[in-house]
Amino acid sequence: MIPRRRFLQAAAVTTAATTLTAQPAQARATARATAPPDPEGTVTGMGPASVASPLGNGEFVGNVLYVGSRGLSPNVVAAYDLGQDKVIAHYDIPTGVGIWAMCKVGTDVYVATHARSDLYRLDTVSGQVTKVAEYTDEYIWTMCAAPDGKVYMGTSQPGRVVEYDPATGASRDLGEPAPGEQYVRSIQADERYVYAGVGANAHLVAIDRATGEKRELLPESLLDRDWVSSMNISATHIAGGMNSLAELVVLDKAAPETYTVVKATAPGEKYTVAVLIHDGYVYFAGRPSGTFYRYHLESRELEVLGVPYFEALTHRLLAHEGRVYGVQDSAVFVYDPATGSLDYVDLVQRGLKAAPEAPMSVHSDGRRVYVGGKNGADIHDLATGESTRLGIAGEPKTMLTVDGVTYLGVYTQAALYAHRPGEPEARLLARTGNQQDRPRDLAHDKATGLIVMPSQPEPGHMNGALSLYSPRTGSYETYRPIVERQTVYSVVARGGVAYLGTMTQEGLGLPPVTTTARLAAFDLVRRKLLWEVEVPGATRISSLAFGTVTLYGMTLTGEVFEFDLLRRKVTRTLKAGAKGGELFVTGRMAYCTDGAAIYKIDLIRWTVRPIVEGLAGDWFGAEPKMALDPSRRALYALRGRELVRVAIDGR
Repeated sequence: MIPRRRFLQAAAVTTAATTLTAQPAQARATARATAPPDPEGTVTGMGPASVASPLGNGEFVGNVLYVGSRGLSPNVVAAYDLGQDKVIAHYDIPTGVGIWAMCKVGTDVYVATHARSDLYRLDTVSGQVTKVAEYTDEYIWTMCAAPDGKVYMGTSQPGRVVEYDPATGASRDLGEPAPGEQYVRSIQADERYVYAGVGANAHLVAIDRATGEKRELLPESLLDRDWVSSMNISATHIAGGMNSLAELVVLDKAAPETYTVVKATAPGEKYTVAVLIHDGYVYFAGRPSGTFYRYHLESRELEVLGVPYFEALTHRLLAHEGRVYGVQDSAVFVYDPATGSLDYVDLVQRGLKAAPEAPMSVHSDGRRVYVGGKNGADIHDLATGESTRLGIAGEPKTMLTVDGVTYLGVYTQAALYAHRPGEPEARLLARTGNQQDRPRDLAHDKATGLIVMPSQPEPGHMNGALSLYSPRTGSYETYRPIVERQTVYSVVARGGVAYLGTMTQEGLGLPPVTTTARLAAFDLVRRKLLWEVEVPGATRISSLAFGTVTLYGMTLTGEVFEFDLLRRKVTRTLKAGAKGGELFVTGRMAYCTDGAAIYKIDLIRWTVRPIVEGLAGDWFGAEPKMALDPSRRALYALRGRELVRVAIDGR
């Protein structure tokens, strides 16, 4: 374990992943410098796009901590033996894109996946993994075991509770704790009740396990909160983490009307992400700060115990042999109440599997390619073929390079980071606030020098925002709403005006109240919306690109459209792919992708043809991305989870 005084050193080790040297890629780079350009459509493999080892949950059986991965293919449960201080085994979980939910019954560990939602039993004695149930829900977010061994799961969408009985193999639907709400994000059970924490509008519901009768426990004064997104119970108390004010609510089981609200104290704290009641205290973790707290049930005193890893997300808190363990991405922190020590254990250094993940973004500055994923980005050097890891406490959703600086829009908190090549870390510039969490795009306006970043609101909240960052002054200003009751999804900027493409979805879990996506223009000097126009048939404009005198866009359904900026109307449309992705214009040609293929559009003849097919790009959330090399001679995309270079000629 790593003592507290060595946290920063540990962080530096963790954020710089093992460098992978690809000699074939280096040879290809040298050949490209001396040989004629590759024919258009030539695909060159560059190795895994993003290699990571993100975790989603954990559970103890004896002296072994079992942790589940997210975003790998296949996902795994790794067994970390505390006595040996190493990962001693990995168990493949063949379906689903990630593991958020785990619990134990005796010596069996139950593992639930999402997208698709399957339930597995890991027999830790024999090492056998068995799929025992499958469900139609998109996500299984949370899971617990009752004292009698029955397993309860919270799902979305909609948010419902499901019971699984290991003795019979039967599942029972306990319904929606709060009808109309989309998420059950936390769950606990005792002898009589199963307790469900709900969002995007907060509820804490007790469900009688025998009768199915439901009772709201959250005090009326707290029903305006967003979520009860984390929870733990004892024989006497229920403790739930509420978003997005970073609060902890503690209720007396016997008299739920007797409650206390505890506010996390770190500056900018918004989320209470993991909760544990242990030995007279409620331990909990906050985000975005990564601070670790405890609240004394008798004295009602709140303590800050430390920051195990700055801005890291804690997925689960567990008590084991008197200590408290926090499962984070790729690591575990350990708090000893007897000594007050807080230690940090990097599981990758102890053998945790790293593997290609489903990436979230891709960008090229001409000398390197950034691929964003969970907790950072892989940086591929185009000259050497080497890949290094840039660690960031979040998920880079969009990237842009201006004057040698790469800007990264990072989930959550809709944060903006900056990275200069060669620097070991990215620098946090600002968090958007304003109930925003997902950056959607980035653009640079040469006339004003501004970086423009649109963002999507937090689940359950209305109205996306537009943030403007000035590299010259360091100012960061946010405007919300921009297009009323919509989210700006894509943006380009020219001549002091940002052109915005929207989607009808606001915060996740909030049903859209508008039916049609829009194009809009925002004056970056006067800071006002100039106009907005509906794009017929579109619910999302996934990408925008400038032509010489026109604007081009791509919609969620794969339609490419031409928009006359003077007449403010769509003049032509063309089907290009099964779904919407990135779109780039090079002269009189445009290139776009739906993740499966890359298409070339002749903007004069208004025709389309594929130049590459069969990519099957495995993008996180099935949102296909693509990057244009500044030379305009290549595109970067995914083939499965491999980064590929695709030659183009622009003619």
